[in-house]
Amino acid sequence: MSTFELRQYSLLFLTAVIWGSGFIGQKLGMDHVSPYTFTFMRTFIGGVFLIPVIILIRKRAKARGSIIKKSSPKALLCGSLVCGMCLIAAESFQQFGLQHTDVSKASFITSLYVIFVPIISVFLGQKPSLKTVICVILATIGLYLLCIKNSLSLEFGDLLVLICAVIFAVHILVIAYFVQRCDGVELSCGQFFVASFLGLLMMLFTGCDSLENFLAAAPAFIYCGIMSNGVAYTLQIVGQRGVNAVIATIILSLESVMGTIFGVLLLGDNLSSRQLVGCILMFAAVVFSQLPVKTLLHRMTSRHA
Repeated sequence: MSTFELRQYSLLFLTAVIWGSGFIGQKLGMDHVSPYTFTFMRTFIGGVFLIPVIILIRKRAKARGSIIKKSSPKALLCGSLVCGMCLIAAESFQQFGLQHTDVSKASFITSLYVIFVPIISVFLGQKPSLKTVICVILATIGLYLLCIKNSLSLEFGDLLVLICAVIFAVHILVIAYFVQRCDGVELSCGQFFVASFLGLLMMLFTGCDSLENFLAAAPAFIYCGIMSNGVAYTLQIVGQRGVNAVIATIILSLESVMGTIFGVLLLGDNLSSRQLVGCILMFAAVVFSQLPVKTLLHRMTSRHA
């Protein structure tokens, strides 16, 4: 594994860690405000948070005499619009779904983008390798053991979250396309403002929440806006540069593992042996995806030759 790959995979893993903690913030925030209000605020805060970050990055690059990568205005505009629409759609379906299902099941269904990304990639002419298929299967089994305590019966809220998972898969593939054509942090900032504008329109159309409820949800707004959106989605976009979209998806799916761990540490949840096996399988899928299987097989056959 090269230094570049190690850095990119580390950024994606850190994204999964932050997203895992964000499930708790989402659930707490939804106790006070509507899904559109929550989505509008978290995306708006994420966009505002990134403005000084972009300015600081450019100032530091200029002070060091580094070459500042300039985004193509057309690519940045198109990327912001497409990624922003995917983001607002996915987060809205997820927020509405969380009103009708529990966090563990929503976490599992959301992470099914680990299946949808390679399926959509096939239709785009990108055939996954056998190793990648095995990793996806391992990750999916691990997700099931981790999140589903009894039988998996789909209810209305689960179907909404399933739609969210499909849209998140599209979002990952769209990012993989545009991140090669424009600056990752600028793309992240642009998608947040597009998503927040659409969220604002839907919030005004469906009705605003009371000031009391708004203030009660403020801590969840701030955490999810800065961390889950501003920091994590930016890390995702930067981390996906030069990385196979399916491999990136397998790493990002560890958000369910991290969500469970945060539930144990912060909410006092218990981790059963079944869930532990699920965590191990998911980590095994990530590790196996990084093993140079072809190189190992070649060395083994060379020794026996």
